[in-house]
Amino acid sequence: MRQSWLDLSVPVVTGMPVYPGDPDVEVSPALRVAQDGVNVLHLRLGSQSGTHVDAPYHVDEAWPTLDELPPERFAGPAVVADVRGLAARAPITPGLLAPALSRARLSRGAVLLLATGWSAHWGTPHYPAHPWLTPDAARAVLGAGVRTVAVDALSVDPTGGAGLPAHRVLCGAGGVIAENLTGLDRVVAAQEAGLPVEVFLFPLRLPGADGAPVRAMARVGG
Repeated sequence: MRQSWLDLSVPVVTGMPVYPGDPDVEVSPALRVAQDGVNVLHLRLGSQSGTHVDAPYHVDEAWPTLDELPPERFAGPAVVADVRGLAARAPITPGLLAPALSRARLSRGAVLLLATGWSAHWGTPHYPAHPWLTPDAARAVLGAGVRTVAVDALSVDPTGGAGLPAHRVLCGAGGVIAENLTGLDRVVAAQEAGLPVEVFLFPLRLPGADGAPVRAMARVGG
């Protein structure tokens, strides 16, 4: 079967959307070939910038940092929960995830992709009004054996909400959360066509980190 690769990452550019209160992103030339003999960029960004993963340490200092997690936590067969069409700030409940979680139970080391369709609002004032994962739904995810969850929205919790309850449920079990993915409609289509999909979410190697940007990629086909 022929393989194809899908880039599920947003571009890292100056002024890109960030979670409220996070550092702004700035990308600028540091060296130029004409003057310095090489091109080198200067990057200013937070660990949660763009398409990124959260380690448990992100929400609790007693929990594992990014470099303490096993590498297999950042890759695996994709199982997509197609929850597109939800209203702004709508909850993602266990019932909405039931079909995907049934598939996840049969797939060792599955990465659950929450396809909300909200990446269509990237860069607009509407982007923070995304659907969100309820704590009960997060517990159902763990009950299906899933420890890696990725979403095409700013957060698995309501942006601006208090306490980050879904983060705490997932991260409290040593889970990994990836946020700000894009283009998950292509993975939905591949799943509906019966094609195998693997997802790769490997972060920068930052010792003691709460998270890091990733180049999220999906490999479609055997």
